[in-house]
Amino acid sequence: MIDEKDKKILEILKENSRTPYTEIAREVDLSEATVRKRIDKMKEEGIIDKFTIELDPANLGYQTVCLLGLDVEPEHFLKAINELEELEEVKWVAKSTGDHMIMSEIWTRDGDHLSDLMTKKIGKIEGVRDLCPAIILEKRK
Repeated sequence: MIDEKDKKILEILKENSRTPYTEIAREVDLSEATVRKRIDKMKEEGIIDKFTIELDPANLGYQTVCLLGLDVEPEHFLKAINELEELEEVKWVAKSTGDHMIMSEIWTRDGDHLSDLMTKKIGKIEGVRDLCPAIILEKRK
């Protein structure tokens, strides 16, 4: 179980995972050694899975970001997920409930690139029945 100090440490790391332990310690009013121990414990317990970076698709040349819902024939479900994972433009894939069986995030150069990807690759994956794209206009949080 985590306490308020751990929650504050996680907020700081979420904002910038490269924040020095000394700075975190100052912000949460703990010693640097205590912060280090708390972070190590949260890693051991699986609360912190990994430290990573957040990329800006537009700065990398991807002007179109899409959340894509897919429906697949059940017997092709896992194979479809595996094939989606192999596509460079697909940044994440999730099994889901609700309106679609599979959700994914896709980065493409532009709308034409997205259209080609959906019709020539994703739509051709065996068992795919329906594609439901939602273009992200602005990411807020």
